[in-house]
Amino acid sequence: MTYHAGRHFLQIPGPTNVPDRVLRAMDMPTMDHRGPEFQAMAKRVLTGIRTIFQTDNPVIIYPASGTGAWEAALVNTLSQGDLVLMYETGHFASLWKKLAERLGLRTEFIEGDWRHGADAAAIGERLAKDGGHEIKAVCVVHNETSTGCVSPIDAVRKAIDAASHPALLMVDTISSLGSLDYRHDQWGVDVTVGGSQKGLMLPPGLSFNAVSDKAIAASKNASLPRSYWAWDEMLAMNESGFFPFTPATNLLYGLDAAIAMLHEEGLANVFARHQRHGAATRAAVEAWGLEVLCAEPAHHSGALTAVMMPGGKGADALRKAILERFDMSLGAGLSKLADKIFRIGHLGDFNDLTLIGTLGGVEMGLGAAGVTHRKGGVEAAMEVLVSASGSEARQAAE
Repeated sequence: MTYHAGRHFLQIPGPTNVPDRVLRAMDMPTMDHRGPEFQAMAKRVLTGIRTIFQTDNPVIIYPASGTGAWEAALVNTLSQGDLVLMYETGHFASLWKKLAERLGLRTEFIEGDWRHGADAAAIGERLAKDGGHEIKAVCVVHNETSTGCVSPIDAVRKAIDAASHPALLMVDTISSLGSLDYRHDQWGVDVTVGGSQKGLMLPPGLSFNAVSDKAIAASKNASLPRSYWAWDEMLAMNESGFFPFTPATNLLYGLDAAIAMLHEEGLANVFARHQRHGAATRAAVEAWGLEVLCAEPAHHSGALTAVMMPGGKGADALRKAILERFDMSLGAGLSKLADKIFRIGHLGDFNDLTLIGTLGGVEMGLGAAGVTHRKGGVEAAMEVLVSASGSEARQAAE
């Protein structure tokens, strides 16, 4: 294996780069997860993580990937044969649907084109026709990682309310939590699903369910089998700072550091940073003469940008050239988008200079791979960054 000087540029949309401060926090000896030292840290983390979801309600933490949190959200609130309304925003919405069906739930998919976020009006129209309230939950992906499209969760909540429908609202924030503005309480979400390996700047291995009072009430009557994923035992043990099974102790120490870092920067600044990087990346794509996959500007993501290949294919060859020549990993197109797009991750522990390096690698890679494009993408991104930084500085001074 050939050694490459310097750090590898991991610019996939998750897992993201883990900052040194988080790595150092995780570098701890194995400890007693029933002892007072762990208890103090766990209480701090269980309280702190609520602020990232912007909720006053409990957040349940599992040693699992985001897929586990998907399952936990469903099995704690629903019963065999319940109907779930889902929206096809992309690959991960499709996977959540498949998981629901394997659990014995019935699903209804509102079809999408993978270039837009969820249509709140379409969800509202379907619920308005459900006079018997057969639909028990609405599941939406906030930031679809496969496409770079964001769904308007506040609008979905308003659509549910306008239809006077009692369905639970469940939202996947795996690639938006800690990167994009998300408000569990204010937007009336019942279960928010999260993961550790993206905006929270941790390795994979922790997943989350933020739960509303309505969701907790539903869990008392839900009949899908659950043991490991059961909320009741977790909530009871978490009150004293412990878990009903062995937790991921070292990852929780990393989470403690990550929460502190997000608060030190300020969540509003974190969200503004990601929006700035998304805008700069899209400016680069436009300057190259390429097209962003997300077709609705209001749905553009600050966490990642999916770029369509001219001619409709060849993305994998481009990614291979960039990896081999410049030691940078970009995200692949998934399922129906395979080889048609590449994805630039700009989330997590990521700053303006990292973005310029990333876009420089893409621009050099386009040339190395013989992809038809115009030059000047990096310069276009720099103009956005300089303009945005100046605007932010003026606002801070006022």
